[in-house]
Amino acid sequence: MEVAPRRAYAEQVIGERNAAASDLLAVRAAELYYDEYKTQDEIGAVLGLTRWKVGRLLTYARERGIVRIEIVHPRARRGTLERELVERFGLRSAVVVPAGTDDLQQRVAQAAADYLTALRPVPRTLGVSWGRTMFDVATALNPGWATGVTVVQVNGGVSLNRRAGTAAATAAMIADKAAGHAVLLPSPAILERIETKQAIESDRTVAAVLDLARDATALVYSAGVADESSVLVDSGYLTTDDVAELVRRGAVGDVVGRYIDADGNTVDPSLDERTVGLSHAQLRAAELAVFVIAGESKHDIARAVVANGLCTVLVTDEGTASALLAVEGKSK
Repeated sequence: MEVAPRRAYAEQVIGERNAAASDLLAVRAAELYYDEYKTQDEIGAVLGLTRWKVGRLLTYARERGIVRIEIVHPRARRGTLERELVERFGLRSAVVVPAGTDDLQQRVAQAAADYLTALRPVPRTLGVSWGRTMFDVATALNPGWATGVTVVQVNGGVSLNRRAGTAAATAAMIADKAAGHAVLLPSPAILERIETKQAIESDRTVAAVLDLARDATALVYSAGVADESSVLVDSGYLTTDDVAELVRRGAVGDVVGRYIDADGNTVDPSLDERTVGLSHAQLRAAELAVFVIAGESKHDIARAVVANGLCTVLVTDEGTASALLAVEGKSK
């Protein structure tokens, strides 16, 4: 009666010993291959194995986690996450940089700059928003990244306080590095009265800039979180109390100065009507709309933008990409 259980136990022990032996052999093969740079034929001669068996051991080492291969170059990308994002959200393309504790926003900005540099055909007219992330993208671009590009500002950005704004500087820097010229939008981002906004947009100069922005070959923009750190607060357009009220009404952040909730809906229609620049409907209609965003604090606004069709290309970090894919259900 005890023969079968004993036999099963014996087979289990033997299997465990074989597994342990395989692990040790795989470790030795991996050391010879990765640390001592020996070929598979040379490893086979050392261990008394065929080249085929050595190859199997190296594969086994990777599958069991004995060996972990990591690309650590700052411009490395996460191809699997990129493909999953494209498939899940119907994007034209995605760029995902690895997680890390150092300069995450700068690395994402560099990835966006690299994407623009490699873009073919080169966009003849490039619409850009402004803010900290977009300024980092402009800084990351190399001189000569393109030639003869017209860079147009897609939303108002004349600062209402004494602090220097980045709106004009961002567009001008991108254009200068492309041996092109910048077309600025000479208007604040948000006006106090809708009548003033309508009057400004009816001005021939401003209307021409907005028309150029709407017809741009490509758009590049970021988004801000709905808190006191917003550049709209820093530039004097909104107070912290204004933002707190927007959050109370469901705002998760702003895209080109327009606040939305998690479902991509406009949070405050009256505020939206006083905002100068491209509308979200125009972003959705763009053939190439590149959205650049990084950091855990922006996961909610990133999800709102991507899941609601406000971009065709996403440039982000590994943590944000994983957070987007972790949401159950299909995107809209």
